[in-house]
Amino acid sequence: QVQLVESGGGLVQAGDSLRLSCAASGRTFSSYAMGWFRRAPGKEREFVAAINWSGASVYYADFVDGRFTISRDNAKSTVYLQMSSPKPEDTAVYYCAASSTHPPSTWYGDYNYWGQGTQVTVSS
Repeated sequence: QVQLVESGGGLVQAGDSLRLSCAASGRTFSSYAMGWFRRAPGKEREFVAAINWSGASVYYADFVDGRFTISRDNAKSTVYLQMSSPKPEDTAVYYCAASSTHPPSTWYGDYNYWGQGTQVTVSS
Protein backbone atom coordinates (compact mmCIF):
# COMPACT_ATOMS: atom_id res chain seq x y z
CA GLN A 1 0.00 0.00 0.00
CA VAL A 2 1.21 3.50 -0.85
CA GLN A 3 -0.31 6.70 0.47
CA LEU A 4 0.11 9.85 -1.58
CA VAL A 5 -0.49 13.40 -0.46
CA GLU A 6 -0.27 16.32 -2.86
CA SER A 7 0.45 19.90 -1.88
CA GLY A 8 1.43 23.18 -3.46
CA GLY A 9 -1.69 23.99 -5.39
CA GLY A 10 -3.38 27.36 -5.27
CA LEU A 11 -4.28 30.44 -7.24
CA VAL A 12 -1.59 31.85 -9.52
CA GLN A 13 -1.48 34.31 -12.35
CA ALA A 14 -0.65 33.23 -15.86
CA GLY A 15 3.10 33.31 -16.30
CA ASP A 16 3.92 32.76 -12.64
CA SER A 17 5.56 29.57 -11.42
CA LEU A 18 4.15 26.91 -9.15
CA ARG A 19 5.59 23.71 -7.76
CA LEU A 20 3.41 20.79 -6.80
CA SER A 21 4.71 18.17 -4.41
CA CYS A 22 3.52 14.66 -3.74
CA ALA A 23 4.76 12.94 -0.60
CA ALA A 24 4.56 9.17 -0.46
CA SER A 25 4.48 6.81 2.47
CA GLY A 26 4.15 3.10 2.79
CA ARG A 27 5.93 0.72 0.49
CA THR A 28 9.24 1.48 -1.15
CA PHE A 29 8.78 4.68 -3.10
CA SER A 30 11.72 4.06 -5.40
CA SER A 31 10.15 0.89 -6.76
CA TYR A 32 7.32 2.87 -8.38
CA ALA A 33 7.07 4.97 -11.45
CA MET A 34 5.21 8.18 -10.67
CA GLY A 35 2.83 10.24 -12.70
CA TRP A 36 0.85 13.46 -12.61
CA PHE A 37 -2.64 13.66 -14.05
CA ARG A 38 -5.21 16.41 -14.02
CA ARG A 39 -8.93 16.87 -14.36
CA ALA A 40 -10.41 20.15 -15.42
CA PRO A 41 -14.08 20.98 -14.81
CA GLY A 42 -16.25 19.16 -17.30
CA LYS A 43 -13.33 17.27 -18.81
CA GLU A 44 -11.85 13.82 -18.57
CA ARG A 45 -8.80 13.04 -16.50
CA GLU A 46 -5.68 13.47 -18.60
CA PHE A 47 -2.05 12.56 -18.36
CA VAL A 48 0.40 15.35 -17.62
CA ALA A 49 3.81 13.81 -16.89
CA ALA A 50 5.52 10.67 -15.65
CA ILE A 51 8.92 9.68 -14.35
CA ASN A 52 10.57 6.32 -13.98
CA TRP A 53 11.79 4.89 -10.70
CA SER A 54 15.28 6.43 -10.90
CA GLY A 55 14.31 9.77 -12.40
CA ALA A 56 16.38 9.10 -15.50
CA SER A 57 13.40 8.94 -17.86
CA VAL A 58 10.58 11.44 -18.04
CA TYR A 59 7.51 11.70 -20.23
CA TYR A 60 5.18 14.58 -20.93
CA ALA A 61 1.88 15.23 -22.58
CA ASP A 62 2.12 17.28 -25.76
CA PHE A 63 0.34 20.24 -24.22
CA VAL A 64 3.12 20.63 -21.66
CA ASP A 65 5.35 21.94 -24.46
CA GLY A 66 8.38 22.43 -22.22
CA ARG A 67 6.53 24.39 -19.52
CA PHE A 68 6.43 21.72 -16.79
CA THR A 69 9.17 19.60 -15.26
CA ILE A 70 8.63 16.40 -13.32
CA SER A 71 11.29 15.25 -10.88
CA ARG A 72 11.62 13.01 -7.86
CA ASP A 73 13.69 12.70 -4.72
CA ASN A 74 13.70 9.09 -3.62
CA ALA A 75 15.44 9.94 -0.36
CA LYS A 76 12.45 12.13 0.52
CA SER A 77 9.86 9.86 -1.13
CA THR A 78 8.56 12.86 -3.01
CA VAL A 79 7.74 13.64 -6.61
CA TYR A 80 7.43 17.19 -7.93
CA LEU A 81 5.80 18.99 -10.79
CA GLN A 82 7.35 22.36 -11.51
CA MET A 83 4.89 24.43 -13.50
CA SER A 84 6.40 27.37 -15.33
CA SER A 85 4.39 29.81 -17.39
CA PRO A 86 1.05 28.20 -16.53
CA LYS A 87 -1.95 29.19 -18.61
CA PRO A 88 -5.60 29.56 -17.62
CA GLU A 89 -6.30 26.31 -19.46
CA ASP A 90 -4.02 24.54 -16.98
CA THR A 91 -6.65 25.13 -14.29
CA ALA A 92 -7.54 21.72 -12.90
CA VAL A 93 -7.25 19.39 -9.96
CA TYR A 94 -3.83 17.77 -10.18
CA TYR A 95 -3.31 14.23 -8.96
CA CYS A 96 -0.15 12.27 -8.41
CA ALA A 97 -0.19 8.52 -8.85
CA ALA A 98 2.13 5.56 -8.39
CA SER A 99 2.53 2.74 -10.86
CA SER A 100 4.29 -0.60 -10.82
CA THR A 101 4.38 -0.50 -14.62
CA HIS A 102 7.80 0.07 -16.13
CA PRO A 103 8.49 2.10 -18.17
CA PRO A 104 5.92 4.62 -16.93
CA SER A 105 2.54 4.61 -18.61
CA THR A 106 0.46 7.52 -19.82
CA TRP A 107 -2.76 5.59 -19.15
CA TYR A 108 -4.41 6.18 -15.79
CA GLY A 109 -5.45 2.53 -15.60
CA ASP A 110 -1.83 1.50 -15.08
CA TYR A 111 -1.56 3.47 -11.87
CA ASN A 112 -2.23 1.61 -8.65
CA TYR A 113 -2.32 4.39 -6.08
CA TRP A 114 -3.67 7.93 -6.19
CA GLY A 115 -3.55 11.01 -4.07
CA GLN A 116 -6.56 13.17 -3.24
CA GLY A 117 -5.55 15.92 -5.60
CA THR A 118 -4.62 19.57 -5.28
CA GLN A 119 -6.45 22.41 -7.00
CA VAL A 120 -4.52 24.66 -9.34
CA THR A 121 -6.26 27.78 -10.61
CA VAL A 122 -4.52 30.00 -13.14
CA SER A 123 -5.95 33.45 -13.64
CA SER A 124 -5.42 35.49 -16.78
